[in-house]
Amino acid sequence: MRSTQFKTLATICAGVVLSVVGCKPKNAGNAVSADAAAKAYVAPGKYDEFYNFVSGGFSGQMTAYGLPSGRLLRVIPVFSVDPEKGYGYSEETKPMLNTSHGFVPWDDLHHTELSQTNGEIDGRWIFGNANNTPRVARIDLKTFRTAEIIEIPNSAGNHSSPFITENTEYVVAGTRFSVPMDDANGDVPINTYKKNFKGSISFISVGKEGEMNLAFQIQTPGVNFDLSHSGKGPSSGWFFFSCYNTEQANTLLEVNASQKDKDFIMAVNWKKAEEYLKAGKGRKQSVKYAHNKYSDVTHSATSEIKTEVTVLDAKDLKDICYFIPCPKSPHGCDVDPSGQYIVGSGKLAALIPVFSFDKIQKAIAAKDFIGDYEGIPVIKYESALYGEVKKPGLGPLHTEFDGKGNAYTTFFVSSEVVKWNIKDLKVVDRAPTYYSVGHLTIPGGDTKKPNAKYLIAYNKITKDRYLPTGPELAQSAQLYDISGDKMQLILDFPTIGEPHYAQAVSADLIKNNSVKFFKIEENKNQYVARGESETKVVREGNKVHIYMTCIRSHWSPDNIEGIKAGDEVYFHVTNLEQDWDVPHGFAIKGANTAELLVMPGETQTLKWVAEKPGIFPFYCTDFCSALHQEMQGYLRVSPAGSNVPLLFSTGKNLPAADNAAAVKK
Repeated sequence: MRSTQFKTLATICAGVVLSVVGCKPKNAGNAVSADAAAKAYVAPGKYDEFYNFVSGGFSGQMTAYGLPSGRLLRVIPVFSVDPEKGYGYSEETKPMLNTSHGFVPWDDLHHTELSQTNGEIDGRWIFGNANNTPRVARIDLKTFRTAEIIEIPNSAGNHSSPFITENTEYVVAGTRFSVPMDDANGDVPINTYKKNFKGSISFISVGKEGEMNLAFQIQTPGVNFDLSHSGKGPSSGWFFFSCYNTEQANTLLEVNASQKDKDFIMAVNWKKAEEYLKAGKGRKQSVKYAHNKYSDVTHSATSEIKTEVTVLDAKDLKDICYFIPCPKSPHGCDVDPSGQYIVGSGKLAALIPVFSFDKIQKAIAAKDFIGDYEGIPVIKYESALYGEVKKPGLGPLHTEFDGKGNAYTTFFVSSEVVKWNIKDLKVVDRAPTYYSVGHLTIPGGDTKKPNAKYLIAYNKITKDRYLPTGPELAQSAQLYDISGDKMQLILDFPTIGEPHYAQAVSADLIKNNSVKFFKIEENKNQYVARGESETKVVREGNKVHIYMTCIRSHWSPDNIEGIKAGDEVYFHVTNLEQDWDVPHGFAIKGANTAELLVMPGETQTLKWVAEKPGIFPFYCTDFCSALHQEMQGYLRVSPAGSNVPLLFSTGKNLPAADNAAAVKK
């Protein structure tokens, strides 16, 4: 077995080397035809037809691109601090990055998932996962801002998320690394993996207004969960996960977790799990996890540490989880628009297995099992199998659907997208990618109603595609027209971070709901100044609060004195603009955090420590008018213990003799 495995790995490695170093596909020279530019062209002043939301991978952020142009529209800060927007630096947004480990300023965002109603994208929210310190975020698509982040206990490497049910009842997350449960003694030898390490599946409920709550978890055997998708139609109420490392290896997984010919797809009957939950079959477990929420009314975030979760044990409740053998080290687990077919993609397999939901149900009813895996029934492979796509390519990863009976699968090793028919399992087209493609997306491609116009492939390697930029090149997305019988590559465009998963949606579902500004009269931030008459400077011991406003093209106040070395200064900046696309930025010399970027009608706070005496200019960082350069001010810092009074002004110069008496404008 071991020698066979090494041969398999050697073959794959050789394929990778050939695909990204030495050999281009034979049709590389004519892969893009003369009409490609016209198909991807969006004229100046015209809107794109689709939004494309792409995970930023190790950037920790999410990005929004227009399709078909490939234009970058927005970087959305989610799990990493963002100095451009002040996210994670302003006092209002710092709580968004709180965890049970404290403030965590970075994470690894791999997957995106748009909210759905009746199995169709509804344009309300998009969810993202934090892989490193396990969390799930909800981004509000009215504001393109992170509205909520919930940490996940009993988990490590939150890779298998954030996948949703048909009506966004739940966001579901599976652990990548099985670990000892949080209430156990975690100080155990690593080589006791099989005894002490457990997997978990988390079900996060989503309310009508979007608020997330950790509803329950299912404890599973200690495998690694990769990707997942919800059932739909006949498979409503079920969820499907790909699993690897069924060997339960804890070292050299590239060899030791690839020993078996088959790993598993795990089918979860979440409706049955709900019944057990209501019947009190779960156990209450003490844990610690953070739940962070941002308010567009107070323009600030709050963080709460929660201490309990309800856990259902799959080995005791034997009719909520079932394993289905799947070759080999599966990555993708995708459900077609009808909800009848579940596609598993084994990274080391030379075929694509397609399972039938009806056959799975018949096998469960007949107890057509080949045994169990740590108490979980294992369905006989042939009893669940609809059929296999034979020799489709090398290294299958992820599949999406066009709603016309076809599936599209990425192949990492052979660097291609392969189109095949779901019913007869025959390959009908293949197109090269450049190079080592991971995921792909079709607008609505994992829903009941895909839009079969475009396919976007997200590639890991871009050698010879872009101008060199040192040792690392830009990651790549490639846009294909799939409206005809044959796929046609029409555009390359670089992406931010490493793109993993992505989703696309018709722009019409989002653009007309976009918030243009926040009404100043509805601003409930505790430090808001709703007009220049409300600006002030207040000392509280060694803390100084500056309530200030900005509007084209000045600050109020723009001259501030009486600050002393050692003071903590809080600039509470309210943007008085009530017009679309007129943010203001705020920066002060010597700040060791970032700027603020304050939207119209919003209040944001920058903490700044006055370290030494001097004059410290501040200014607007976001170009706002012809007199933007004049939008500046001065703050004076005097020595600690000095008797310089606290004073502030806008539009007047106080004579030096008046300084001692001046206490307000």
